[in-house]
Amino acid sequence: MTQRGRATRTTGRPRGGQAPRGGPAPRSAQGGRGDLSARRERLRAVIAPVVAEAGYDLEDLAVSRAGRRHVVRVIVDADGGINLDAVADVSRAVSVALDAAEEAGGDIVAGEYQLEVSSPGVDRPLTLPRHWRRNVGRLVRVTVRGGGTAGDRQVTGRVVEADDERVVLETDTERAEWAYAELGPGRVQVEFSRLDELAESEDLDDDDDDDDVEDEER
Repeated sequence: MTQRGRATRTTGRPRGGQAPRGGPAPRSAQGGRGDLSARRERLRAVIAPVVAEAGYDLEDLAVSRAGRRHVVRVIVDADGGINLDAVADVSRAVSVALDAAEEAGGDIVAGEYQLEVSSPGVDRPLTLPRHWRRNVGRLVRVTVRGGGTAGDRQVTGRVVEADDERVVLETDTERAEWAYAELGPGRVQVEFSRLDELAESEDLDDDDDDDDVEDEER
C-alpha cells in the first residue's frame, strides 16, 4: 500500500532592504490577491523543473499568507503514487532550488515562508487523464454532461480503464465509455468495506511474519 503524506520546511532568508527573519514583512510583500498570483507564477518557474527532474508531476501550487509569513503548498504525484520518503526528497530539492533562486537576487518569496510538499488526498478532483489513470479500480462519482435536452446526470462507477482520450466506468447496471470532454471533475468515493478488507489483509501479513519468526527460532 502506497504511503502518502506531507513534508514541511520553514525557510526564507532576509535580503538587502528586507526585514530580518521573523520580523514584519516589507510593504511590497503585503499586497493583495494580484501579488500572490504573481508570486505563484515565479514560484512555479523555479519549482516545476525540480519536480519534473525528480520524475513527478506538479499537480498544484498555492501561495497564501499566514500572519507575517507566506505558506507555499506544493502537491506532487506520480504513477503508482508517491511515498513519504519521496515527498521528503522533493521537499529538500525544492527548498534548495528556492534558496538558490533567492541567492541569485530573485524576489521569489519575500521574508520567511513555510514550504509544504504533499501528495494528493482522495478529495482531490480528477480533472486530467493521468488522474483517472492513477485511480483505475476505484469507485468514482462524476457528472456526465448531457447534450441537447438530456441534461447533466450523476454517475457512480468503478474506473475500469483510462487512457489519454477516454475513461471506462462500470456501474451497477452497465459498463460505459466517455470522452473526458463529456465529464466534469471526478471524485473518488471512500469505500469503508474496502478499507476493512485492507486492514484484514495487513493483519494476515503480520501473522505470516510472526509465523516466519517462530519458524526461524525453532
